[in-house]
Amino acid sequence: MLEVRKTKARLAESVVAQIRQDIESGRTPLGAQLPTEPKLMEAFGVSRTVIREAIAELRAAGIVNPVQGKGVFVAEKLPNALLTLSQDERRSIPRTIELIEFRTAIEVEAAGLAALRRTSSQEFDIMSKNSIMKKSILDENRTSQADFDFHMAIATAANNGYFPQALSQFGPSAIPRASLPNLTEARSQTYLETIQAEHDRIVHAISIQDAVEARTAMRAHLENSQARYRALSLALSEATDS
Repeated sequence: MLEVRKTKARLAESVVAQIRQDIESGRTPLGAQLPTEPKLMEAFGVSRTVIREAIAELRAAGIVNPVQGKGVFVAEKLPNALLTLSQDERRSIPRTIELIEFRTAIEVEAAGLAALRRTSSQEFDIMSKNSIMKKSILDENRTSQADFDFHMAIATAANNGYFPQALSQFGPSAIPRASLPNLTEARSQTYLETIQAEHDRIVHAISIQDAVEARTAMRAHLENSQARYRALSLALSEATDS
């Protein structure tokens, strides 16, 4: 019985994610009426219970408003993006912070060693991965993989196999926004340009073989990330308490 409830919850999350994506992309305009329950059941291939759970979550997040006798309508103005996080995303935030703490412990030293030990080809690879990240931002593509590849290039350039081995265990999920796809602020140009500026500082330090600055730049980058997600955690906590 517990497994059935979990399956329904996962299905509801999938419905919520798709409806939310349609709204955020503009395919479903603000203020528009959602299809009826039977049409949603047919479109998603799920039960009425799943659709009702999904609508309840969207309503709780302030994304839709049921109107008695008329149907369910998209809100005229979307709420703060923090409130649109799914339950799984909210639960992932403490783990995300812990992962950044772990990354700080290994990547600060990796950056310093990379500045001292990197070969010319490894320097080129770091710069190349940084350029790919920039292009992904300009083209408005997903950046998590490019971001992870950049950090892996630095870990590899430390020329100590334990650094890339430790980081590779997590893959792109090591990048916080990969675990929070519904956090629109983390996909904004301003946010990503801030990340890119931090990356550029790290690249420059490694390029000129300044180990002290490389460690400082990497620490600042990861501690800034920690601060952003701790603030998110606090905001969600305050929203829950209010």
